[in-house]
Amino acid sequence: MQIEAFELERWQSVWENRVELNIAESGVDPLSVRELVEDAADLERVLDVRLGYPQTNGSEELRARIAALYPEASAKNVLLTCGGAEANYVVTWALVERADEVVFMQPNYMQVAGLANGFGAIVKPWWLREELNWAPDADELAKLVTPRTKIIAVCNPSNPTGAVLSEETMNAICAAAEKVGAWILADEVYRGAEFDRRTTPSFWGRYERALCTAGLSKAYGLPGLRTGWVVAPEDMAERLWGYHDYTSIGPTMLTDRIASLALEPRRHARLIERTRRILRENYPVVRDWLHGHEDIFSHVAPRAGAIAWLGMREKWNATQVAEELRVRKGVLLVPGEQFAMPGYLRIGFGEGREKLGIALGRFDEWIAEASRRVSAQRG
Repeated sequence: MQIEAFELERWQSVWENRVELNIAESGVDPLSVRELVEDAADLERVLDVRLGYPQTNGSEELRARIAALYPEASAKNVLLTCGGAEANYVVTWALVERADEVVFMQPNYMQVAGLANGFGAIVKPWWLREELNWAPDADELAKLVTPRTKIIAVCNPSNPTGAVLSEETMNAICAAAEKVGAWILADEVYRGAEFDRRTTPSFWGRYERALCTAGLSKAYGLPGLRTGWVVAPEDMAERLWGYHDYTSIGPTMLTDRIASLALEPRRHARLIERTRRILRENYPVVRDWLHGHEDIFSHVAPRAGAIAWLGMREKWNATQVAEELRVRKGVLLVPGEQFAMPGYLRIGFGEGREKLGIALGRFDEWIAEASRRVSAQRG
């Protein structure tokens, strides 16, 4: 198996701890263990954890708390994984064979497409449309799905656009999958990070072959726990557990315990409200900055997630822009090429407002310098 470079992950992994101002992240400011576990008795439960081998599919308590986030799910429907990335990996590995077709919503986090290509499948992009406020065309989906379609892969809410699918479109996706017996792989890792406080509906329960992945990174501010999951029909959850045995095997004891505490109902509600508050407070910094640059950028306001997706009206190369900002200004953001969409940039706004303002100020400096260079070349 030959895999293509996962440019986004390598870009962030190499540079995120080396730059002064990282606005490449798509989550919110991460919590410390002390901030998460404020209750002294719960903190003692963490400190008393014995560091043996855990239950490899996740403890009964944790899986039950995850299941409670989905309509009529039970612990038997849940497989715990090392982050949402492993959840997406085991699903793709379990289902995709050579010459299968994968219909893949784009722009998107490119993991599933890269894996499917590596497994020898045919990846068929299903594009979100900026003119539709980053909604897809359901009629186009019907043309892409064939009897060879094994998976329809979506991300809802969307990374990198922050858009949310309408329930009408979700139902159309389910109908298209059912027509050919395809699975739906719904990456719902941004579910819970909505501006309007209305939790995005899940694909779970809409279609018997829906597989929903998520984790505690984007909507919870706990990426360092590396806690993810798949919610699946019982027989598929059991099958995926077998693939999980060949990857990370299981979570750590500390991960399982802390994640379970995070999903205790009252604490869960507090975490989600914290995320939504950060989004509502920080996005106006980006919005106001963009109002001053409407001649340079197009933008559709996100409905969820700490991410702004900017189209460049100027004929700049996004990778070059990102590289120059990193080198000259100490600012890290994500070029659209890493989402297979040249001409766009992704800015993360989930961390401190002050840092965000400084980073955008340096972007202003770069824009002014680039404009002077262009004028000099023309003159």
